[in-house]
Amino acid sequence: MATVITMPRLSDTMTEGTVATWLKKVGDTIKEGDILAEIETDKATMEFESFNSGTLLHIGIQEGESAPVDSLLAIIGTAGEDISALLSGGTPAPTRGEAESSVAKVETAEAPVAEAKTEAPKAAAELPAGVKIITMPRLSDTMTDGTVATWLKKVGDVVKEGDILAEIETDKATMEFESFNAGTLLYIGINEGQTAPVDSILAIIGPAGTDVSGVVSGFTSGAAVAAPVAEKATEVAAPVANNVQESTNTSDRVFASPLAKKIAQDKGINLSQVKGSGENGRIVKSDVEGFTPQAAAPQTASAPATNTSVAAVKPFVPAGEKFSEEIKNSQMRKTIAKRLSESIFTAPHFYLTIEIAMDEAMKSRATINTIPDTKVSFNDMVVKACAMALKKHPQVNSQWTPDAMIINHHVNIGVAVAVEDGLVVPVLNFADQMSLTQIGASVKDLAGKAKTKKLTPSEMDGSTFTVSNLGMFGITEFTSIINQPNSAILSVGAIVEKPVVRNGQIVVGNTMKVTLACDHRTVDGATGAQFLQTLKQFVENPVTMLA
Repeated sequence: MATVITMPRLSDTMTEGTVATWLKKVGDTIKEGDILAEIETDKATMEFESFNSGTLLHIGIQEGESAPVDSLLAIIGTAGEDISALLSGGTPAPTRGEAESSVAKVETAEAPVAEAKTEAPKAAAELPAGVKIITMPRLSDTMTDGTVATWLKKVGDVVKEGDILAEIETDKATMEFESFNAGTLLYIGINEGQTAPVDSILAIIGPAGTDVSGVVSGFTSGAAVAAPVAEKATEVAAPVANNVQESTNTSDRVFASPLAKKIAQDKGINLSQVKGSGENGRIVKSDVEGFTPQAAAPQTASAPATNTSVAAVKPFVPAGEKFSEEIKNSQMRKTIAKRLSESIFTAPHFYLTIEIAMDEAMKSRATINTIPDTKVSFNDMVVKACAMALKKHPQVNSQWTPDAMIINHHVNIGVAVAVEDGLVVPVLNFADQMSLTQIGASVKDLAGKAKTKKLTPSEMDGSTFTVSNLGMFGITEFTSIINQPNSAILSVGAIVEKPVVRNGQIVVGNTMKVTLACDHRTVDGATGAQFLQTLKQFVENPVTMLA
């Protein structure tokens, strides 16, 4: 009797796991308590031990591959036992409980087999030797589908372990996706510009000339395969590969890294004029920085003189001119729309505004910035003041759940950063324990990564409070939508020089308005007001933040 072992749920938030290392191979004898593999979860890499004894007959998830919880991980049984029925029919339902061991014992010949739950090929047992199926990876905790921005390899190319296969646009950023396998790129499942759910077939890598038409047709992911596939199992993969190659290898596409694209945009450089020195002619940072634009060709003829004393001139509309255009929503734009809509329609917002005298803060900042290699902004001072005020008013540092309010005793402040495609919120973890100079350096580093699309998912997760600043654009006052699951977000305006009354006298002063948006489910008006009073005291007297 064979035992089917499925991908275990090793944490309460785990939805899929990655096999980091197999410590046993097919044919090895397994004893109860032996460590089968190391599995990477959303929180840590953990050892997974066997609850059964026997021989390892089959491995369903290779090293480096990810699969949802309850996917077929391995089969243990008697040496030489026929497991073809299990492999062809799917994974039976667990009998010992999914939460305990994710192990199911079934009789290979008699027990009815449940419909397969895993998003893997039906014909897993029939995978040609050396063939690896690459699926759309989950590159962020909120990612449900991804868009292939650029393919850096084409069908037929040799792929080495560590090569960048493609640039994938997630809901938070555009990220490079590297290969964990070596071989030849045999098939592309999602073309450039196309979107598909996580775990959809992205590509197939294996030995050159391998027929993968059966693998493609047998793939049972919940998403439809985006690229053309063979209609009949008897057709070979070559025509499919040719079709994909034609659709992805267009002559007018420019292959460049995200950082090179950003630098080119900032400098106004046309990338089509830049020669790439990277892999397959890919344009990298050094190519753009060392590029010298060609001089524009001089005009050879001038327009004939015209009579300018015309009484009325009709507006000139060029042929084919469009009065509007349709721009496809990026994954980031879709996620911003979804999450902010959910926030404003589910969390009852209310707003509190206070005006802060900034004269002492301006003097303190000028003094701090005289220290060599030190650069502290007013926003850094606001972040520090928020972190300290949150420790004094922990209810503002909370989040709502249907069953209980969660009070966070750690202070992780998200700083909203505008990028080309929208908005990202990198996070300063334990901001209350950071000095002003540490906050300044960290914010500068994270903002730079955000603008060059180099932020990692871990650098955007876990905020307990958010700060958004539009003061640099001259905006004196505004309101923000709460970045859930936070309970509040602070909107920071510009510093304004104006007449103020001090000690009964009208003098010139500098003030700044800040607005706190609160979730009324967790924060009441008095609580928010007390938080702002504490924040005001810290900002108006910066020396108190050093105590």
